[in-house]
Formats: sequence, C-alpha cells, structure tokens
Amino acid sequence: MKKDIHPTYYPQAKVKCACGNEYIIGSTLEKIEVETCSKCHPFYTGKERGAVSGGRIERFQKRAEKKIAHANKTEKRAKRHKEPSAAKSTAGPSRRGKPRSDKKQEK
Repeated sequence: MKKDIHPTYYPQAKVKCACGNEYIIGSTLEKIEVETCSKCHPFYTGKERGAVSGGRIERFQKRAEKKIAHANKTEKRAKRHKEPSAAKSTAGPSRRGKPRSDKKQEK
C-alpha cells in the first residue's frame, strides 16, 4: 500500500448533534457536527414534527367532500327552483333543426 495517500483515521472521533447528544465513532474527521441523530430524528423517536399538516390523501379527501357537498347543494337548489312544464316561456316554438330563413338557399 502506498504511503501518504490516505487520510488520517481517527478511531475516537466525536459526533455532536444539534439536540446535544454526543457519541464517539471512527472517522477521517476529528469532530463532526450533525443536525439530527437517532435520539432526535422523528423516524427513530416515533414523534411527528409540527410542520406536518396532513398528507396528500387527507387533502384530496377534503377537496372531494367539498365537491360532493357543493353538488348536493346545487341539486337541491335546482329542484326548488324548477319551473313546471306548463309555465315555460311562450316565446314560440324552437328553431332547432330548421333552416334559417335569412340565409340564401343554394341550388
């Protein structure tokens, strides 16, 4: 093995977490500072952080409930304001399917 190409190995390197926990490991760095460790990480502790306010499924279900409630509300409103068939407007017969009289007819 070549000499002087490998970094120095520290068998008693100290790791310090932001929560205050310290432990010793072997590393090429003498001191290591980390943000999370097994004592404070939510995966290991089983505690959720306050920043989690609901997942995709919960948000989707809330939107779906709102849409269903809105659809039910509009159906009730439509039934309430539905006009009887005899009271339809007397503007005249429908022109659907009939040619327009103002257009020139081609031969």
